[in-house]
Amino acid sequence: MDSRPDRLPRIAAPLAVALTALGWWFGTHLEPLWWAAWLAPLPLLAYALRVRAGPAALAAFAAFAIGGANAWHYLHDVVRVPLAVVWMAILMPALLMVPVTLLFRALARQGRILAATLSLPLAATGLSWAGATLSVHGTFGHLAYSQMDALPVIQVAAVAGLWGVGFLVWLPASLLAAVTAPHADRRDRVQAATTAALVLALSLGYGAWRLRDDEASARLRVGLVTIGGSGDAAADPATPEGRRMLARYAAEIDRLAAAGAAVVVAPESALLLRSHALETLQELSGRHGIRILVGAEDHSDPQRKRNAALVFEPGAGEPVAYYKRHLIPGFEDRYTPGDTRTMLPGAPRTGVAICKDLDFTATGYAHGRLDTQLLLVPAWDFDEDAWLHGRMAVLRGVEGGFAIARTARDGHLTLSDDRGRVIAETSSAGTTAPVSLLGELPLRDTRTPYARWGDAFGWLSLIAAALLAASLALRREHGAPSRAND
Repeated sequence: MDSRPDRLPRIAAPLAVALTALGWWFGTHLEPLWWAAWLAPLPLLAYALRVRAGPAALAAFAAFAIGGANAWHYLHDVVRVPLAVVWMAILMPALLMVPVTLLFRALARQGRILAATLSLPLAATGLSWAGATLSVHGTFGHLAYSQMDALPVIQVAAVAGLWGVGFLVWLPASLLAAVTAPHADRRDRVQAATTAALVLALSLGYGAWRLRDDEASARLRVGLVTIGGSGDAAADPATPEGRRMLARYAAEIDRLAAAGAAVVVAPESALLLRSHALETLQELSGRHGIRILVGAEDHSDPQRKRNAALVFEPGAGEPVAYYKRHLIPGFEDRYTPGDTRTMLPGAPRTGVAICKDLDFTATGYAHGRLDTQLLLVPAWDFDEDAWLHGRMAVLRGVEGGFAIARTARDGHLTLSDDRGRVIAETSSAGTTAPVSLLGELPLRDTRTPYARWGDAFGWLSLIAAALLAASLALRREHGAPSRAND
């Protein structure tokens, strides 16, 4: 049997890199084409199986680095993070795809088609779990968020979290490349195709079933409101401008309450408060019998500033305060992070989180464990990431089994249910005028498997990939025959 790599035309390398980079660019953009992410790895993997390890590694790095450069404008020009961080955010994921690709290639060239098929989604998923665990930005940019328009796919998050969604996206390209590998036996191809098809069928079948099994146990009318005009600062009611801003919020809340809202959510850092007592909002809450949440820069403690969400309840003497747990490095260094979860009294079972808290799977897991039905989320986005950052929050609801009412400055106002369906949405990006939304949220008594075992699929994937890599080394050490050598 000829063990040399296939002879490919010179155009093969640049073509494979270009096609994968193009698919990755559009499949992982701020508003991605969900199907492009499924197809993107295939040209690169097919090329990698037909060349030596060196060119395969170089092509993998180039393809995912070029495709990942779609984040340059957002990170460098919009968020304005340091240049070194921009380069790291683009090049590190591309660098990690090198061992992932080489593991897949080595297993396939040993004739282990099923192992190769599973190795790529396992390794990519496991490394993404490890990266998110170590990152101060949590799961931002994870492949799973590209699938938020593919509702049957994201239902897998209720079982395996976003790690399971990412696994599914990697699987088809891995399978197609592996079963078309040179010198692969027909039996091995059938075994791999049958196994992967079964995984996909069970996963998508579960997703379709979950979308049908959706009778609501209750419904709640929720209002969302944000008012621009305060720039990058919270409005201080001690100043004339701040009092005008508070009056505008009060007028919008009054209007939403008159239209039937039982809960109204204002955005993150809407006001700067030196005391939790805010008679205007407390009076509105009592007069209409509604729950009002407003995001605030909290200066009530002279020793530490907080990014807070204050919840005003009818008849309460003082609002319930929740403090943001996950702060944006550089932007929010002045704040002290919170360290507790907040559940509000009464029914439905309602929790509170703030913006970046939803970038971390721990938030969805914790509120799933708390049997949360509805999560209220004040937020502040960067205009261009409005879709992505809002959908990241939506996926936490799928994982934990709860609806989400999220109001973002410079982003989207979104009502979503525990299946990830967007019930109502409008945008506040690029406007200084008041923006509001009123919708009826279906609420359910959902208990997800993910709320029991959390991120287990992520770290189990890493272990499984490591075992496959170890088996590869052991077979070589013991001289096991290979269908093709480097």
